[in-house]
Amino acid sequence: MDSVYSKRIRAGKRRTYFFDVRTTKGNDYYLTITESRKRFNDDGYDRHKIFLYKEDFNKFLKALNEAVDHVKTELMPDFDFDAFNHEYDEEGGGEPTHHEAPAAHEATPEPPAAPPAEDAPGDNGANESVDKW
Repeated sequence: MDSVYSKRIRAGKRRTYFFDVRTTKGNDYYLTITESRKRFNDDGYDRHKIFLYKEDFNKFLKALNEAVDHVKTELMPDFDFDAFNHEYDEEGGGEPTHHEAPAAHEATPEPPAAPPAEDAPGDNGANESVDKW
């Protein structure tokens, strides 16, 4: 399936999030959210993926915003969350920069045309390889 939009967020030295909008065989759209973490012991990456379908966008955003707001207002009201509004450089030095990193990346196509059954065991892409960037 084709990726029609991609956004990469570097989150520290070893963690990156990818937000990809993809098309289905029926010319519909869904979002994949991927967390990629560099392993400490070898050269590989661990990947965890969420498939989010259009009928769940509003519910997902509402729940995410409520959870983040709860942490910010109830659990950690004095914490400065804006202190973390920076990107990390692409050269691997880990020094924060204050510009936005390039958004494009190549990812392997994802085949689902419809949401998987609720009780079906899911494949989170743990066996997929991740390009080093």
